[in-house]
Amino acid sequence: MLKRDITYEDFDGESVTESFYFNLTKTELIELEVGYKDGLQAAMQRIVKTSDRQALIAEFQKIILLSYGIKSEDGRRFVKSDQLREEFTQTPAYDSLFMELATDDGAAATFIQGILPKGLGENMETVNVVDVPIKE
Repeated sequence: MLKRDITYEDFDGESVTESFYFNLTKTELIELEVGYKDGLQAAMQRIVKTSDRQALIAEFQKIILLSYGIKSEDGRRFVKSDQLREEFTQTPAYDSLFMELATDDGAAATFIQGILPKGLGENMETVNVVDVPIKE
């Protein structure tokens, strides 16, 4: 599980720092992996090689939102739902996180490693997402 403190400017112009949680279970990771013909990592590498910015952005959004949730107070559950994901995308915190990850390959790699189940993130090869420029 990854806890990220995100500082952003809210819609009242105030600077806010808030903690957000992200996690992928082994089950979710397997579902992601089998959702691609050659696996997730190969799909991401193919996207980067072809400079398909639209596909890269879509995959990045998918991974961020699939991993987003709220940790229960007792720490026994990590609650995820479409409603929570939609609410998160409506915040400046989401915008701030997305832009950081889309423009900084180190931050993106750290994020991906942090959301993976314990023991999987340390050995995972990372795809350099910054190779696909967002701006023309």
